[in-house]
Formats: sequence, C-alpha cells, structure tokens
Amino acid sequence: MQDINYIKHLNGVFEHFSKDSRLNPTHISLYVALFQIWNHNFFREEFYINREEVMDFSKIGSKSTYHRCIKELSHWKYLLYTPSHNPFKGSRIKMFNFGTSTEQVLYSSSTKIETSTGQALVPINKHIQTIENSKNINKRQILENSNSENGENHLASVPYQDNLKTSSDKNYDDPL
Repeated sequence: MQDINYIKHLNGVFEHFSKDSRLNPTHISLYVALFQIWNHNFFREEFYINREEVMDFSKIGSKSTYHRCIKELSHWKYLLYTPSHNPFKGSRIKMFNFGTSTEQVLYSSSTKIETSTGQALVPINKHIQTIENSKNINKRQILENSNSENGENHLASVPYQDNLKTSSDKNYDDPL
C-alpha cells in the first residue's frame, strides 16, 4: 500500500492536466473515476477494475471511447493499464503518484488563470437587471410626469385602458 496524500495527488495531477493539451474532458473524467476506485482500494500498488463500473463513474457511454481514453492515459504515463481480456477478471491498473512532495505545498499562482487568495468577485448583472425591472414598474407615472412638466401631453390622445385590471383589486364576480 502506497502512502498517498489525496489532496496533494489531485493538485499534482491537475497541474499536469492543465499543461497537457492532448487531454479532453473524457480523459480527465476517466482518470478521476479511476482515482476514486484507487482510493476505495486504499491506494494499493495495483488494483483491478470492472469496465462497466468505471464507465458509469466517469459518465462515458461508449466502449470505444472508454478503451481509446484508457489506452491513451496509459501511453501518456498517467497510469499503467493492463487489459485482462477475461470478463471474470478485471483489467489491472497501476496509478502513479503525482503528489510526490512530503512538505506542505504553497502555490502563489499555480495556473495561468491566476487564481488568488482574495475575495471572489460576483458579477452584478442580475442585480442591475432586477433594479431596472423595479424601475419599470413606475415607468408610466414617470412618463406622465415628464410630459406634463414639458407642457406636452402626447398620451392624452391614447387613453389608458386597464383590460387586465391590474391597477386595482380584481372583482372575481365579473365575467371573463
């Protein structure tokens, strides 16, 4: 059984992922599924997998995609894959340790997206939209006030009809 630090290993492998342009989301999903199975096997040197289980964990729906990705991960030295060709004995997997450091890892900026330790900024577009919508409630009043101040009354020729009766309480005895 290997001495694997879960967090350090994931940080290390994700750093490799960010630098490797050959990988796509399916490779990463498959690797994370295999890592989870490795964790359930207490980080043994080698463990056996069931293809259906791994495909289910990684959300891969095609056997050809699964086989292509696991062979590529093995070829690119993310893991060692030994197929069994026996449906009663799973394929053998050996995972490599990417969290090799025994000291605390401190990254000031580990990726190109420049993550920081500062406060996250949340876009306020939704809040502005809500404020604008609340302003529109009184739009008719504002428009009437501005027209009456200018001495012009363009709305006088078009009477306002409240067909839906939204300006006052609805009388439910009225026919539809």
